[in-house]
Amino acid sequence: MTLRIRILIADDHAVVAEGLRSLINAQHDMEVVGLAANGREAVRETLEKNPDVVVMDNAMPELNGIEAARIISDNCAQVRIVMLSMHSTSVHVHRALQAGVGGYVMKQSVGRELIDAIRTVHSRRRYLSKPLAEDILDRLVSGAPADPISRLSARERQVLQLIGEGNPIADIADKLALSPKTVETYRQRLMEKLGVKKLAGLIKLAIQHDVASHD
Repeated sequence: MTLRIRILIADDHAVVAEGLRSLINAQHDMEVVGLAANGREAVRETLEKNPDVVVMDNAMPELNGIEAARIISDNCAQVRIVMLSMHSTSVHVHRALQAGVGGYVMKQSVGRELIDAIRTVHSRRRYLSKPLAEDILDRLVSGAPADPISRLSARERQVLQLIGEGNPIADIADKLALSPKTVETYRQRLMEKLGVKKLAGLIKLAIQHDVASHD
């Protein structure tokens, strides 16, 4: 008997998550072993259930899919990740690949493509649709400018997301187990690195670069 591919779904939209679960469970060689509603929960569930593949939405509150994927890759190297995203630019794809994502699927293409992506990454290969691959090659050839978010540390990106989602300093400190003064230092450092002078500009940048969830 062939062992099924064990899959964790991470998506903050319950209806979407249930649709993905139905799609995956309908496959003879797959089973969904858990659901997660945000990035932090996805990390926790992965550590507890050790799935073969995590199907991860990019835009999730508290900890976005990219940062969650990075933590999972650092702590569970054997777990493969398929990223679901609304974004098709080379910048977004590059961020995902750098975070350890093995497959990148556009949300509007979910269906047969997602199933193919799961099987592909489970076999230790990468999955990237042809248009996305072509965009990345075009970016390399044209020498497009670097993504400013890529210059930030993991902790700086986490702070930026929570700022972009409107969390006050005290709440950010609590979520990240930091002191309020440390969070303020991170905020100032972010403004200097990203070239913004006001908090509103930092929030705008976080949303523009899809670091923060803004449903």
